[in-house]
Amino acid sequence: MAKKQSGLGRGLGALIEDAKPTKEVLKGVDEIAVSAIKPNPYQPRTVFNQEALEELAASIAQIGVIQPITVRALQDGTGYELISGERRWRASKMAGLETIPAYVREANTQGMLEMAIIENIQREDLDPMEVAISFQQLLDECQLTQESLSERVGKKRATVTNYLRLLKLPPEIQIGIREKKLSMGHAKAIMGIDDEPTQLMIFEQVLKYDFSVRKTEDIVRQLKEGHIEKPAVATKKAKTPVEYESLKAHLGRFFNAKVDLKVQEEGQGKIVIPFVSSEDLERIIAIFDQLEK
Repeated sequence: MAKKQSGLGRGLGALIEDAKPTKEVLKGVDEIAVSAIKPNPYQPRTVFNQEALEELAASIAQIGVIQPITVRALQDGTGYELISGERRWRASKMAGLETIPAYVREANTQGMLEMAIIENIQREDLDPMEVAISFQQLLDECQLTQESLSERVGKKRATVTNYLRLLKLPPEIQIGIREKKLSMGHAKAIMGIDDEPTQLMIFEQVLKYDFSVRKTEDIVRQLKEGHIEKPAVATKKAKTPVEYESLKAHLGRFFNAKVDLKVQEEGQGKIVIPFVSSEDLERIIAIFDQLEK
């Protein structure tokens, strides 16, 4: 009995072929009008580096599109919809091309989503959050299990699970990962702690002191084993929520001072109205006196 190969290394075609809900037929390579192509509404990549696009556009203007994009014909006959290759399509538009080489496939919506996501996951330049979002899309939109997902993308089940856990981290940490301020190794270590304030504290310390992954893992281990206490910064601390910013600004204008408003998660807080001299204090008191009249 032939040994079944893993998804890794078999190429996108083999991965797509394994997708049971998907049925596509390769129709060939055509030169299609760039203007007749619509972007893929299921595109997992949400951020396109403008400088990289300009470099690709310059290359395309010189030597053309080497690797065809993949599209499907719209049922109403009005044009085509991208399955994969949005960077090449965008760059071709920037380069002023009128047509672009494209593989034309017949694919249902679910098949199109799977192809787009899997094609993106195989790219080396995706950040971990983009991979995590793509995995979650496959689970939600294509109704895959984590086991079938791991087989489809050629990654271990534990690897898929670790990526999905990134989506449970605080938004500040997720942004840090997307901006490459934090590596996947750092994120995995931080995920060893359950409470969000401590996760944020460790994140801040990693950025401040440029901790290695090993150092971060050591800190998490010591916290879990109780060898070190959670720093005060990890407890609930006073902060200014977004919903209070407008009130803070209004008070600042009213008192003509740089008012500080701090509100804790429990709802407690304080308002600080600074003054620079005794005359300034008298001015503020006079405002209160006016309010009492």
